[in-house]
Order: sequence, then C-alpha cells, then structure tokens
Amino acid sequence: MKSKHLKIIAGFLVFLLGTVGGNALYKRLQNNSEGAVVAQKMVSKPRPAFSLPDVEGTVHNIKEWDGKVTVVNFWATWCPPCRKEIPAFIDLQDTYENQGVQFIGVAIDDLVKVQDYMDTMGINYPILIGEEDAIEVSKQYGNRFGALPYTTIINRQGDIVFVQRGELTREVAEKNIKPLL
Repeated sequence: MKSKHLKIIAGFLVFLLGTVGGNALYKRLQNNSEGAVVAQKMVSKPRPAFSLPDVEGTVHNIKEWDGKVTVVNFWATWCPPCRKEIPAFIDLQDTYENQGVQFIGVAIDDLVKVQDYMDTMGINYPILIGEEDAIEVSKQYGNRFGALPYTTIINRQGDIVFVQRGELTREVAEKNIKPLL
C-alpha cells in the first residue's frame, strides 16, 4: 500500500516539476524572442548618443567615431561568450582599421577587472566602462533584457545595420562589416 502511495506522490511531483519547469522554459523562450524582436527593431535606426569613460577615466562620446563603421560590443569579464569573441574582435580591428572600422567595447564590469583583462588579451580598441550607466546605454541600443554579449554594427551614416544578441563569430562580424567598407 505504501509503495502505491509513494508511486502516486512521485508521479505527481514529476508532473508538477515538469509543468512548472515547462512554464519557466516557455517564459524564458518568450522573453528571448521578445528581446530579439526589440533588438531587431533597432536595425535601420540612428544609433543612440552616449558618453562613457574609458579605463583611464577620459569620457568619450560615440560621436568621436562618426564616419566610421563602428562595432559597439557590450560585454563583461565574467561572461564566457564575451571572452570567447574578443580575440576575433582584436584581429578584425587590426585587419579593417585602415578601412575605417572601429570596435568599441562597453564593459559592464569593474574597472580593475577590465584593465587586467585588457592587459592580458592585448585589446587594441577603446574600452569604455560603466556599470549602471552602461546597462542603460545597452538598453537604448535595444538590449531590453540585458543579454551579454550584445553587439551592434553601425554604418558610416550612424545607423544601426546589424544587432547580435549573444556571441558574435568572426565570420558573421566580417560578413556584416565588409559591405559597409
């Protein structure tokens, strides 16, 4: 008798966990698809203006890179996919800098950790720092749910032409940069 009751209770718990887990997964997927829609709505819109300090404390405005193909990458040192894409960005900056491409990292992170990571990796493009301010800038760029990494590519006229939520591979970045040169 006890065995039968235990099986019924176990079955109910499996059903309950499956239902709750399924609902949580559905909501997460729904949020992700909503986030993708919001991000894609940024394509063809003018890039939002912002100013943030670099690792030296000098404040930079996005307008400094007007007339260039600009890749703005929101990232953090604690984010594995962010760390994975940075070597490709370093290489792409070297490859296309003379053709008017400028990568800009916006670190949603602690200054000391960012400086250490920059030194370790040899990052060759500007890194701007911000915690709450950088999160707000990220949202202005369509990153409604705070996904990291989050990258936008901006044409020479200052319009967002590409948005990537999550890791951006070298191949996809290059495919979207080349037509803008």
